Amino acid sequence: MTSIIKLQGLSGLSTESPPAYILQVDEFRFLLDCGWDENFQVENYIRELNKFVPRIDAVLLTHPDLLHLGALPYLVGKCGLCCPIYATVPVFKMGQMFLYDYYLSRHNVEDFNIFNLDHVDAAFDNVVQLKYNQSVNLKGKGYGITITPLPAGHMLGGTIWKIVKVGEEDIYYGMDYNHKKERHLNGCELDKIQRPSLFITDAYNATYTQARRRTRDEQLMTKILQTLRSGGNVLLAVDTAGRVLELAHMLDQLWRNKESGLAAYSLAFINNVAYNVMEFAKSMIEWMSDKLMRSFEGARNNPFQFKHLTICHTLGELNKIPSPKVVLASSPDLESGFARDLFMQWCQDAKNTVILTNRSSPETLGRLLVEDPSSKTIELEVKQRVKLEGRELEDFYRKEREKEYRVKKEKREELMDSDDSEDSDSEIKITGIFHGNRMSHDLFIKPGMETKVETGLFKSAKSKYPVFPYFEEKIKGDEYGEFIRREDFIVSENVVEMKGKGDSKFHNSSQMHDGDDEMQIPTKCIQTRQAVVVNCGIIFIDFEGRSDGESIQKIIQHMKPRRLIITRGSAESSVALAKTLERSSPDSKVFIPKLGEIVDVTSESQIYQVKLRDSLMSSIVFRKGKDAEIAWVDGRVVFQKDEAQEAGDVGTREEDEVQVLVPILELLPPNEVPLHETVFVNELKLSDFKQVLTKHGIPSEFSGGVLWCANGTVALRRQEAGRLSVEGCLSDEYYQIRSLLYDQYAIL
Repeated sequence: MTSIIKLQGLSGLSTESPPAYILQVDEFRFLLDCGWDENFQVENYIRELNKFVPRIDAVLLTHPDLLHLGALPYLVGKCGLCCPIYATVPVFKMGQMFLYDYYLSRHNVEDFNIFNLDHVDAAFDNVVQLKYNQSVNLKGKGYGITITPLPAGHMLGGTIWKIVKVGEEDIYYGMDYNHKKERHLNGCELDKIQRPSLFITDAYNATYTQARRRTRDEQLMTKILQTLRSGGNVLLAVDTAGRVLELAHMLDQLWRNKESGLAAYSLAFINNVAYNVMEFAKSMIEWMSDKLMRSFEGARNNPFQFKHLTICHTLGELNKIPSPKVVLASSPDLESGFARDLFMQWCQDAKNTVILTNRSSPETLGRLLVEDPSSKTIELEVKQRVKLEGRELEDFYRKEREKEYRVKKEKREELMDSDDSEDSDSEIKITGIFHGNRMSHDLFIKPGMETKVETGLFKSAKSKYPVFPYFEEKIKGDEYGEFIRREDFIVSENVVEMKGKGDSKFHNSSQMHDGDDEMQIPTKCIQTRQAVVVNCGIIFIDFEGRSDGESIQKIIQHMKPRRLIITRGSAESSVALAKTLERSSPDSKVFIPKLGEIVDVTSESQIYQVKLRDSLMSSIVFRKGKDAEIAWVDGRVVFQKDEAQEAGDVGTREEDEVQVLVPILELLPPNEVPLHETVFVNELKLSDFKQVLTKHGIPSEFSGGVLWCANGTVALRRQEAGRLSVEGCLSDEYYQIRSLLYDQYAIL
């Protein structure tokens, strides 16, 4: 049986937008990546993806950067995604570092509310961590489907996903892979894959020409030396926890080389989670290159135990490092983080150099400088978080006190309402009036209270006098004593480690550039436009870690997939990669889908998926075959709206006005059912049937390809058309053998 395979792209089709695809294998739906760009705009594809959230059964992540999993916290925290998420161990750990660093970089300068750190933690609580080549058999709707992560290079834990339906086709999903071995990573193993049924890949670098690795290393070394010897600083714009590992390892090795002449200068790495990134890297040597593995196993030298690289978390720590210096800072788009702060500080000095190592998304500052490094004046949007002062600070504290007072008043009223005592003092109304930073209390008797006449059976012995505001909390308990409130014993200390040591989930993450004052003094965000004069040197050196165009085309020619879906990349690159496969394998099919288009890549063209009504299921009779139960149905296919989906979407998907028509199989009326020949379903071997005869005490033997039974009175032979014929004298043995033969088939 052939599975129905469909792919719908929600983003990352014929453009450089982040990848996000819905892969349907029969009834099971995978979400392949869920990236977001650096600007985190709620784009159309996020709204479209929100409609699919209830129907997504599993998420597969390929790399830990924002381009491949940036939308995950938003989908889990605000859209309600709750299905299993599969990723390798490094993608699980480094993916959190990417999102922590990005959130803190944004939060330090603006009111960022797309997601928060709780959403990040909730998203990664659903992640199932896997190792390379570890197969997982899915359950439920995914019964019979197996997923396996394969190494992809590019970043630590990068994955090419293999999806296989038992006994059927194999599907490979690989984005941003790298076949070349690097200092800290092995390459992918696509050259070992031959004639896959379906390969889903991108064409981002399909026409890109890349310089040799030695040339790029020499260019980086030369530029750094020239800048440092002239008294300038070097800024390398890198990511948080991906490609930065390759550069950090390379530069630390250069600093260790005495002949390089770099030991006299400073080398630093700064981002909000730099300490944790390097600690995770130290613990995942088994995921890295064979060379680093041998070095670690032999001499027990951890390649990420840096000797010259200094880890920083604030600009204050970085300023203590003597200049000239080389600084690796996030993020590569220069839109946020320490890289943007340092660019603003250093770009006006002609002695300094900014080295871009990655092509970020279009319309970002980093991409603008890559495409036009000669720009001299750039107008930038400067965002800052500043402390409140003067009148604003007083207003803030006044509102906080009012809020706190309202909360306490509500709690008091709740407790007083629950109190069974009839203390008449509760009729005294207490009001608070704010004057500046102090609050005074006015006392008065409720109107009519002074002339109130008691009408009860018993005379109250208590007098009613106005009193100062005092509330005696009623202690509640049971037979074991007073109730214990856990919050009364929690130590509310905000410990932020400054020395680079600790067990927190991410190191030094709650502070601003200025220190711990953010937790004590309220702040606000301001935004201005500023023209920046760029006098420093700007150069792009490719350290992206992706396969170049020539290599991608050779890999596709070698794999020769029967069906190829080209997703992310320019239209020219997609067409070039499609022509490459058409020349090497003319019988292969190539698909270049458009945004929102559903591509049906089912191998069998005469197979369809229809919905069966309960009335139909109860009226048909199934016959048991070898591996399944089958039945013959005479019916017609009609298209109607999916009632279950329509009922489930009421009130939750108001913006989705598209009506989905579902094919439904209906039985024909009895007077319209045509006659059909009897069909025998099974592939029976005579050797297997001989064993059946033996179990029932009927002797049989082969002679000249014919199975002779019952002492030669009945013969079974296979004809040229593949059918079995039964010949012999009419007797009890003949009818018994024929009955046993019919039992081996599902007869329709």
